[in-house]
Amino acid sequence: MAKITVNREKCKGCLLCISICSKGLLRVDEKLNTRGIKPVKFIDNSQCLGCMMCAVICPDCCIEVYK
Repeated sequence: MAKITVNREKCKGCLLCISICSKGLLRVDEKLNTRGIKPVKFIDNSQCLGCMMCAVICPDCCIEVYK
């Protein structure tokens, strides 16, 4: 089981990570960050494969994956 953390303040809401997640575990958060952007949030650690594709595709290095 992997653990994902998303830096809400660095996220610019490009949604590339959402498109690449094979399990569909990333969603757009309803709460705005300090820049007024709806960042991405991770919804379920128990189903994450730890493939790290979300972290690799993130252009701003907002996602960290821990195995």
